[in-house]
Amino acid sequence: MLEVRELKKSYGKKEVVKNVSFTIERGEAFGLLGPNGAGKSTTISMICGLIPYDEGDVIVGNESVKTSPISIKKKIGVVSQEIALYPTMSAKDNLLFWGKMYGLSGSQAKKRVEEVLEIVGLEDRGKDRIETFSGGMKRRINIGAALMHEPELLIMDEPTVGIDPQSRNHILETVKALNEKGMTIIYTSHYMEEVEFLCNRVGIIDHGEVMAIGTKAELCNRLAGSSFVQINVEKMTDEAMEAINKVHSVSQVLYKEDSGLLEVFSHNPQEALGSIITAAVNQGLKIEAVKIEEANLETLFLQLTGRSLRD
Repeated sequence: MLEVRELKKSYGKKEVVKNVSFTIERGEAFGLLGPNGAGKSTTISMICGLIPYDEGDVIVGNESVKTSPISIKKKIGVVSQEIALYPTMSAKDNLLFWGKMYGLSGSQAKKRVEEVLEIVGLEDRGKDRIETFSGGMKRRINIGAALMHEPELLIMDEPTVGIDPQSRNHILETVKALNEKGMTIIYTSHYMEEVEFLCNRVGIIDHGEVMAIGTKAELCNRLAGSSFVQINVEKMTDEAMEAINKVHSVSQVLYKEDSGLLEVFSHNPQEALGSIITAAVNQGLKIEAVKIEEANLETLFLQLTGRSLRD
């Protein structure tokens, strides 16, 4: 469905996207993850044809964004971080507007409005003005606008930011159902659990480069240890980090200052546990709790980039 070929983009002397390449199969749900400033939004904007790329190409179906931008935009639905709705207009009128922007006729557009309102679970609020909606309801209509023309590829950039849990769950279930019916999805989020719930594969991007790509299992297998020792410490020091790093079979040590969590990766954490604790105590660390955890996407992301997803 999508092939991104060695994309490059610079602003002045700053290269923000460097040789980014990946493919997405038709019907796949693909998670694109990266901390703020990683080049993720720039990459998405180039895929959509919103900004030109310096080098490389984007192929949607069998067409290039460079040579067939209008044709490709008809195949893509985009849900941006910002709400792209007119607040004083009703939900129906907003959807009609976007449907007509995509070339739907009057009767065709009206029929599609009713279908989309049902998809997003707001068929009883179609006549109400957007300004009367909660943040979660606005985001659901925002998704509906991107669905009006029944796109082959739906690109969603942080669609659940700042909304209540009920609306968030509804959006996730809606996206899951769309994917199960065959729609191809690109999904970015600051919530790892959303990506784990929705996506078949994940691409991790940082400093404008693709750091890793694959299924969760594939990423675990290629990283330095798929499980780790998690230690709650009162205070961390550079000397303690160095001492723990020297423990046999330890591959990486990460510290989350905001939560006081020390994560020590090892190919055999059970065997290394005693030596890790000894090294920590010898350096004067006050240990509050210890457990062995299996790596999840958030841990893998931190191990690859050295930053949490929300940094």
